[in-house]
Amino acid sequence: MCGITGWVSFGRDLRVEGATLDAMTETMACRGPDDRGVWAEGPAALGHRRLAIIDLPGGRQPMTADTPHGTVALVYSGEAYNFTELRRELAARGHHFTTDSDTEAVLRGYLEWGDAVAERLNGMYAFAVWDGRADKLVMVRDRMGIKPFSYYPTPDGVLFGSEPKAILANPLATARVRLDGLRELFTVIKTPGHAVWDGMREVEPGTVVTVDRSGLSRRVYWELETRPHTDDRDTTIATVRELLDDIVRRQLVADVPRCTLLSGGLDSSAMTAIAARQLAGHGEKVRSFAVDFVGQADRFVADALRGTPDTPFVHDVARASGTDHQDIVLDAQALADPDVRAKVIQARDLPMGFGDLDSSLYLLFRAIREHSTVALSGESADEVFGGYLQFFDEEARHADTFPWLVRFARHFGEDADVLRPDLTKALDLESYVADGYRTAVSGIHRLDGESDFEYRMRRICHLHLTRFVRILLDRKDRASMAVGLEVRVPFCDHRLVEYVYNTPWALKSFDGREKSLLREATADVIPKSVYDRVKSPYPSTQDPQYAAALQDHVKDLLARPGHPVFDLVDRERVRRAAHRDAPMSTQAARRGLERTLDLALWLDLYQPELALDDSL
Repeated sequence: MCGITGWVSFGRDLRVEGATLDAMTETMACRGPDDRGVWAEGPAALGHRRLAIIDLPGGRQPMTADTPHGTVALVYSGEAYNFTELRRELAARGHHFTTDSDTEAVLRGYLEWGDAVAERLNGMYAFAVWDGRADKLVMVRDRMGIKPFSYYPTPDGVLFGSEPKAILANPLATARVRLDGLRELFTVIKTPGHAVWDGMREVEPGTVVTVDRSGLSRRVYWELETRPHTDDRDTTIATVRELLDDIVRRQLVADVPRCTLLSGGLDSSAMTAIAARQLAGHGEKVRSFAVDFVGQADRFVADALRGTPDTPFVHDVARASGTDHQDIVLDAQALADPDVRAKVIQARDLPMGFGDLDSSLYLLFRAIREHSTVALSGESADEVFGGYLQFFDEEARHADTFPWLVRFARHFGEDADVLRPDLTKALDLESYVADGYRTAVSGIHRLDGESDFEYRMRRICHLHLTRFVRILLDRKDRASMAVGLEVRVPFCDHRLVEYVYNTPWALKSFDGREKSLLREATADVIPKSVYDRVKSPYPSTQDPQYAAALQDHVKDLLARPGHPVFDLVDRERVRRAAHRDAPMSTQAARRGLERTLDLALWLDLYQPELALDDSL
């Protein structure tokens, strides 16, 4: 796991641009605290910050290979979980290895197969290859979009980086956001390729982007395809378990301390239990960590999203699997700390407005990093197996929009709407979402004979796997890499995603509940309490002191009437929210203030140029 960046300029010699390349590379220091490296040759310059996971002394980057027709140089972020098999195949084809790192397997794979090496990788990765034999840059991103990857075309080449901050460190890039960027920022639809920043793009998941002297081209090497599913229930359950066993085994490989993120839900519990059983065979224990809040268990109040607190279920799993467990308990002051909020904004480069959900995730990862360098997460199981409430909500099922937006509107209501009325009108978010939805569902293939209901559920599953999951994957990557922690996501293995996506909804929910296949596939390793538990999202604090702290911070902001945040938010609406008599105790009532504070910090930290009169 690492941070990568680079610059290709066919009109200049980048060997004299060392200071700029260093500046771009250093923005990735949090992603790679263990080592740094830069490389430049003619029109290409590459930078790398390393978090050492496999072959600690041998995996330095940029990694190069000299050929009779030019140098091939690689910067790579992520993990190839099948690198051992790749090494074996490449060695049989005559390649000689000087390290034990997966990075060299990817480099040698590129020398053998070109950009088709992407089809052979199992893992999470974002990498760039400068191919001096053809004077071209090849950028590749993993199938599910686990690792972030942005690029910025220039008149004579391109800038790229794991995160936008690396690109914005180059004087050729302008930190500008137009109305179309704000539309993407203020909706939760994750338009493929959209990066919010004007002129910047994301390498889309499952895609190769090539830049040479003739320009830029794209090739899609993987996408979620509709295929018939012929396995019966028992075979499907057995196949899911076989895949999970193989995936977890591969993702436990590391030369540094590992752990699991344990919430007490089905996803993380199943993963932790499988990992514990596998490591027990080698005489090892799994370390597990969970987030909790001061006093939450004692004063927990069930609501429409969360019916039970996590902690009792977490402890059931820890006991049953014999993990070395630790609760990370956070208080309201830490969650509301402006310095923590600023670190979250810097990690994400954007004000996403997730409030205490982001702050607690960052603080959890920061605490875990004191003990472990690699963590396995249950992220994406809800998208793969059908776990969210909207999968079972009749209104969400039948709405011609992204189904999670129906749930969000019901939960948050208008309390989160703090934008100025004139900006709201200019943005026309309703049309933006409608256009995005039509585009998103237009290419989803329907099987011959598939019923209307099954096809509608296929569309809902597809939207979650190609849109919603990418929001959460980006959130988890940024928060973890901000503290130098690698988080692996077993449920994003493309083999599992492809297989389960094509199981009919009737099979995904054969017992009338969410994630039926996952529950039965892991029933032998999880406690009955977890087996019976209803889905509960990532926890949020219910401490009224957190809401009171938000109001105090917003009052401080209101004392600065000239702050540019009031070009975006309605000052009077925010003032009323900040001066309510009773502290706000729900996410619905807090989110508008959280968004205001996030926007203000983002404007302070990045000082973006806002083009609010340009609708593109």
